[in-house]
Amino acid sequence: MTTIALFGAGGKMGYRLSTNFKGSPYLVRHVEVSDAGRERLKSGLGFDTVSADEALDGADVVILAVPDTAIGKVAAGIESKLKPGTMVVVLDAAAPFAGHLPKRPDLTYFVTHPCHPPIFNDETDLEAKRDFFGGVKAKQHIVSALMQGPEEAYATGEAIAKIIWAPVMRSHRVTVEQMALLEPGLSETVCASLLVVMREAMDEVVARGVDRQAALDFLLGHMNVLGAVIFGETQGVFSDACNKAIEFGKPVLMRDDWKRVFEPQEIADSIRRIT
Repeated sequence: MTTIALFGAGGKMGYRLSTNFKGSPYLVRHVEVSDAGRERLKSGLGFDTVSADEALDGADVVILAVPDTAIGKVAAGIESKLKPGTMVVVLDAAAPFAGHLPKRPDLTYFVTHPCHPPIFNDETDLEAKRDFFGGVKAKQHIVSALMQGPEEAYATGEAIAKIIWAPVMRSHRVTVEQMALLEPGLSETVCASLLVVMREAMDEVVARGVDRQAALDFLLGHMNVLGAVIFGETQGVFSDACNKAIEFGKPVLMRDDWKRVFEPQEIADSIRRIT
């Protein structure tokens, strides 16, 4: 049986993983430094925690479910206790991309991250429809990367990832560099920023006299239909008026060189700020 040492098991992310591993074919040892986290694991899932040394003794896989800013410190603290061939799983590309994992060629590094449940989906269960993050009720896609280690280790990591983020639909294999383009590049620098602008735009029309609920309903409804057309979820074309609005609106909202956010140095700088 594969033994997993789960660090941060009682935290915001770790508790989700602890829940999903319940009943899995893995032996999971839970490590949590905070009193609140340990109590959460005990009262919510009935799990006891162990020390880091006990968890690492004979562990085949180590999962670091800790904040990006702590991964380097945690990894450095346990490096000497990791036997050759151990797989270290990280849940975000930032710290691995930034070089915060130990320089140990005898370890396997596997990075995995959720795509989160898609806006356009077939969920009919109310709990699944309200599971916006995923990993609880809603189906989602995932991306994973074998940063270093033998090729056959990818299947091992992917099997673990599918439990971590369950229920999973498509599982995509990417590189760590590509994952960094996806996040923070695509999902945060671009998507989150533009969504914040959209929220501020809604607030502006409310400030100019439109009823807030009317503005929210109008915006979210148009996000749905416009998004479906733009991303090919439905067959359709925009009206001439809409195309004109885009033609004149995009230069006002976006700099001509906005795609520089995907340049390697820009991605590296963004990750440096995160970590």
